[in-house]
Amino acid sequence: MLAWVGASDADMEKGNLRCEANVSVRRPGAVFNNKVELKNLNSVRFMQKAIEFEIERQIKAHEAGEPVNQETRLWDEKKSETRVMRSKEDAHDYRYFPEPDLQPLRVLSDFVESVRRQMPELPDTMRQRFIDVYNLSFGDASQLTADRGAAEYFETTARITANPKLSANWILGELTRELNSSGKAIGESPITAEALAELIITLESESINNSQAKDVLAAMFASGRGAAEVIRDKGFEQVSDSGVIETIVDDVIAANAEQVSAYRGGNDKLLGFFVGQVMKGSQGKANPKIVNAVLKDKLGSTE
Repeated sequence: MLAWVGASDADMEKGNLRCEANVSVRRPGAVFNNKVELKNLNSVRFMQKAIEFEIERQIKAHEAGEPVNQETRLWDEKKSETRVMRSKEDAHDYRYFPEPDLQPLRVLSDFVESVRRQMPELPDTMRQRFIDVYNLSFGDASQLTADRGAAEYFETTARITANPKLSANWILGELTRELNSSGKAIGESPITAEALAELIITLESESINNSQAKDVLAAMFASGRGAAEVIRDKGFEQVSDSGVIETIVDDVIAANAEQVSAYRGGNDKLLGFFVGQVMKGSQGKANPKIVNAVLKDKLGSTE
């Protein structure tokens, strides 16, 4: 949440978030015992383990009649135990002193409201909106709103493509795979949301097929180039002109009279043969959907 609202990078490894825990135990109704301050807690898991260890250690000490000193202890990750860092026997060791220059802080309701108005849409609200507005599944919406950068990237892509589901699939699938393998965050992606949208729109137009689109995305990620440029360089532009495809189909039918007769005689498995021949004649660029439709029309029905 701190990262989402821009209050912190929330990078634990860089010390953006730090935590210390104070632990003391006593029997119900008994006087308070000394507290122990725990440091070196650089993850939530270590914090939990350190607190649980210290609770157990102090209980055992009290039950055995041993003193629990007021001190600072470190969490030793390798040994899974706390160890003494330094002793603080008295309150003055904590350097408590009055601060005369601190003035009373009054937080007015107008200020609270002004902050509220400036806050971005929060993850839970955005997740539900993605489900309601874009018809995404709970799982997809949750993954996209786990990171504000990913959520904004998705919205930009979805607005341009007008296909939220396909946009989400490409972001959570192929793009995330490239990001993970390169160790990049989505904010560092060489492929902008606009560039991904261009690729998705090209795919939807059936100018390229799904397999080609994946190759194009990988090349875009590696080079930072746009979809149109990569498609042109790879020679992936599909032929969707039915007139051009009909000419190729006519040539294939004329050159394979025996197979045509067998197909019309009931061997409908030969359709795959004809599709392959047309794709070969078009150097793999003919739109498969149009090829199938033209072939079925030209060859007629099987007996």
